Amino acid sequence: MQYNRGQEGDMAREPLTEGQVVADSFTLSVATVGLSEEQFFQLCRDNSDFFLELSAQKELIIMSPPGANTSRRNAIIIQRLGNWAEKDRTGVVFDCACHFDLPNGAIRSLDAAWVKREHWDAFRDKDKEEGFPICPEFVVELMPPSSRLKTVKKKMEEYIANGSQLGWLIDPYNKMVYVYRPSMPAETLENPTAVSGDPILPGFVFNVAEIW
Repeated sequence: MQYNRGQEGDMAREPLTEGQVVADSFTLSVATVGLSEEQFFQLCRDNSDFFLELSAQKELIIMSPPGANTSRRNAIIIQRLGNWAEKDRTGVVFDCACHFDLPNGAIRSLDAAWVKREHWDAFRDKDKEEGFPICPEFVVELMPPSSRLKTVKKKMEEYIANGSQLGWLIDPYNKMVYVYRPSMPAETLENPTAVSGDPILPGFVFNVAEIW
């Protein structure tokens, strides 16, 4: 796969190969400690400078906050999805601050997510304050500059296996989008201009070239 340098003078880094060490995240096994959901969210509150996730295998994943350019790209994705959702009115949009409690026991955050309004409204207010016990219908992961592609692909497969109907893994460093759907192999789009959310998000088209 050919790697393309960023075009914005932002010292863009390329994704690491499988043999390299990811410097901005690490994993701790907490299976024998018995970390509860309440304790996990207390850790999140006590360590707000980091992004935390809990895998289905009870591994605590600790990640540094994204850099400025990743944050900018995230903001564009959320804004475009939010604009569409405001007009469509059938669902609710979330950014990376929300944790989702997946059916397999993992607690994950996403760069962007969309949940049907009927599912959101079905939960009590107190169930919406920490981890939201549902898997979003639509999920987006933006490839960080120092993550392993294989690792992020496994996360996308996990979302689909737990109920997501559509997922986009966007790699701005190589101008690639990987599209995930249930019961189908992932579709690889090389340097697409736009990506469609049909039929899960009818009429939503994201001009992905905006974040290249």
